[in-house]
Amino acid sequence: MSSPAPVHDHGHADIDTTSRAFALGVGLNLAFVLIEAGFGLLSNSLALLADAGHNFSDVIGLLAAWGAMALARRAPSARFTYGLRGSTILAALANALLLMAAVGGIAWEAIRRLSMPARVDETTIIWVALTGVVINAATALLLAKGREHDLNLRGAFLHMVADAAVSVGVVLAAFGMRWTGWLWLDPAVSLIIAAVIFAGTWSLFKESLRLSLHAVPQNIDPAEVQAFLLGLPQVIEVHDLHIWAMSTTETALTAHLVASGDYPGDQFLETAAHELEHRFSIRHATFQIELGDSNIACRLAPDNVV
Repeated sequence: MSSPAPVHDHGHADIDTTSRAFALGVGLNLAFVLIEAGFGLLSNSLALLADAGHNFSDVIGLLAAWGAMALARRAPSARFTYGLRGSTILAALANALLLMAAVGGIAWEAIRRLSMPARVDETTIIWVALTGVVINAATALLLAKGREHDLNLRGAFLHMVADAAVSVGVVLAAFGMRWTGWLWLDPAVSLIIAAVIFAGTWSLFKESLRLSLHAVPQNIDPAEVQAFLLGLPQVIEVHDLHIWAMSTTETALTAHLVASGDYPGDQFLETAAHELEHRFSIRHATFQIELGDSNIACRLAPDNVV
């Protein structure tokens, strides 16, 4: 029997604020990508072109995250009984894969240029990269709210922070080339950019891949959840316990609870669902109550059966 799913109104104001943040962030970064790519070509700077490519992949990622957030608000249907909440997980995974592809392209070209360093316009690089620091930091601040509880927002936020740091690295490389004349600093910084992107993307890739495979979210210990359920009144056994992410912000649970005595009642289900939300942020809980008839064994009781 299912417990009634609690209704959570996060407020249209928060949704509208986040949508405006995405819109502004996409606009700023797209404009900067065009500027950075143009000046990268004019100054012959691989570091600027590499950063422009990275920023463009972030624009695509921001658009995917923004679109997934809108899809997640659509009501369930007969075909999509959970709605389209899972699109936020797919957007986070796509974002990570885009960045991995960008890393490969940047690293390949940087290694090629290390053997053939080219003259660059340091002054242009410095001013364009400083502009990138400002734009990326501003976008990160726009996306900062809610990042602790949403993988989608956290991925976008971390990318913007990484971009700001990378732009600082480009500035330092340009000053280094001006002071020393070492042209290899440009492709060397490009390799550092690739390493920074990879390091920042790896955890996002792993977590989004795990969630897409219905793994238990990292912030939830399934053993603690099972111990809590076993501690409920009348519950003597818990089996067929499943915990998975419906989206980057919502978690679902199903479980078979074997109860002693009579059926525990609707108040029991409501209390259990409320406590799961309060303790573990599990907002959609469904229980099957069994009364432990020794003549009827549950087919899903063994742990290795799904």
